[in-house]
Amino acid sequence: MKKANCLVAQSGGPTAAINATLAGIYEAALKNDAIDGIFGGLYGIGGIIHGKTVDLKNILKDENIKRLRTTPSSFLGSCRYKLKYPDIAPDDYKKIFELFKRLNIKYFLYIGGNDSMDTILKLNAYQSKFSDDEKVMLVGVPKTIDNDLRCVDHTPGFGSAAKYIATTIKEIAWDTAVYDMNSILVAEVMGRNAGWLALSAGLARDTKGRCVSDLIYIPENPFDFGKLIDDIKKIQKNKKQIVITVSEGIRYSDGTLVAQSGKKDVFGHGQLGGAAKTVAEYIKLKLGVKVRAVEINVLQRCAAHCLSKTDIDESVLIGKKAVEVAAEGKTGVMITGKRTSGDIYSQELGYENIELIANLEKTVPENFMNREKNGVSEEGLKYLLPLVEGEINVEYKEGTPVYIKLDDFCDSL
Repeated sequence: MKKANCLVAQSGGPTAAINATLAGIYEAALKNDAIDGIFGGLYGIGGIIHGKTVDLKNILKDENIKRLRTTPSSFLGSCRYKLKYPDIAPDDYKKIFELFKRLNIKYFLYIGGNDSMDTILKLNAYQSKFSDDEKVMLVGVPKTIDNDLRCVDHTPGFGSAAKYIATTIKEIAWDTAVYDMNSILVAEVMGRNAGWLALSAGLARDTKGRCVSDLIYIPENPFDFGKLIDDIKKIQKNKKQIVITVSEGIRYSDGTLVAQSGKKDVFGHGQLGGAAKTVAEYIKLKLGVKVRAVEINVLQRCAAHCLSKTDIDESVLIGKKAVEVAAEGKTGVMITGKRTSGDIYSQELGYENIELIANLEKTVPENFMNREKNGVSEEGLKYLLPLVEGEINVEYKEGTPVYIKLDDFCDSL
């Protein structure tokens, strides 16, 4: 068998599990008879266009692989570069495929979320139409804490983010309960169009099994300030300290966001932030109680001290599956995971055509929320719980976790 090289890159917002997937890809590529060299693309597709790569075999030794699995952020760097269509930016595609040819790349694995899958979609379409060279196997490898990719039960990175959010909300609830006074805390978590992360606050329970996030609001259900106040008043009859969790993308019935800066990123998405503050200010105005807003922000995606073992183990396996699928000659696909039936949780890995995934979103099913649309249902809890279970023993030194960075091994990037 004629050997060729593999190129792997990471894109979009980082997670606490994206490097575990990279570790899985590297370990599987080392053992695959079809693969010789293993290169890392620096700073996603944006860096690849400019020829920025690194030979991973010179860097990732056994000890580094172990540490990579529990290191947060994107080891290879990331980007939010929107690949335009070939008729608009043909030079980008020419540079990418020239790099593939120069480095003898036959397998390109791109770890990312929805916008990254759009990149795989466009590269595959370009290759089918314009490239006469030997085909490169283009495989999307899922990653996003937003959990909004189609054709998967859940995405790598979501479980650890959900575990961190549930843990943080639980700790917040214990903290707010110390004073004998009426108070409300509004916590904001990520989630533009899909409320999976806010839903995970429902996992935060007290010793009697009661959810300590008294109210949860997600983008899938229209947000109404009048209903919010009514919901709060019902809880205040029996409880003084209230915790509310909101998605950053909560919106009114007409689709208008409760909080948006007015600015847009390179993908045309409105830049969010401030939902908790907006909600908190309204509550204070209407009820006159002490209200505090907390924006959890990037903490939920980089908290490697609070990893889900399920998430990390699955992330590694998905990386290994990506190598297997690429080596089998599949291109224009994304690795998928589907939950199997039965009382014991497990998932079965496969792949699906990228056209069924890119630029589409998976939102929270209606039955995962309670009837009042302000809390998690039993069906939602049953879905969430297996994804956050298990702990990872992270290496510590001088009281803090040991993480690795690419510039520890490269003089200039």
